[in-house]
Amino acid sequence: MTIQRFEDLMKRLPLVAILRGLKPEKALDVGHILRDAGFRLIEVPLNSPEPLKCIEILAKALGDDCLVGAGTVLEAQQVDDVHRAGGALIVSPNTNAAVIERACANGQIPLPGFSSATEAFAALAAGARYLKLFPASTYGAGHVKALKAVLPQDAHILAVGGVGANDVPHWQAQGASGFGIGGELFKPDYSLDDIKNRAEALVKGYQAAC
Repeated sequence: MTIQRFEDLMKRLPLVAILRGLKPEKALDVGHILRDAGFRLIEVPLNSPEPLKCIEILAKALGDDCLVGAGTVLEAQQVDDVHRAGGALIVSPNTNAAVIERACANGQIPLPGFSSATEAFAALAAGARYLKLFPASTYGAGHVKALKAVLPQDAHILAVGGVGANDVPHWQAQGASGFGIGGELFKPDYSLDDIKNRAEALVKGYQAAC
């Protein structure tokens, strides 16, 4: 079951690699680098060049080890497009019940963006269990602690947007279950060696902090 697999991978390393701007010709090399470093959750935002092609490449190559999916998913039709490409993760910057419900119907994992308690409960009502606080740096780790006091115990918050590896221990102490890592890990102009070094440093930093 995809949700069980997602939870197992989150326990191993709750860091989602955000590959905004990834191109198909670089996808396979970047995917292998991330997997070898320890990443198991990979997101290609839909405002990247040929994102569905990248998702298809990554899902076929890494599907036995990783869960791959899309970010910046705004419409239910896009959820189906990602599903056809082999993507399991549906990450959004906002809370859209139609997107969440379609992902659940497809057996995918919705990670809707939210900021307020109202949006969090709306996302949960639509079927989500993992919520993306975005942009996390705008609200701070204390926002997670306050929300966790009222959210169901099976609701989990990932902090995404402006949260770096050095911030992870503080956010975890306030109740964050995972993190999305973007520019600190990947940008289109980073070399493969640079991405490798960054990925390994992020994983080692997380493990040391925990």
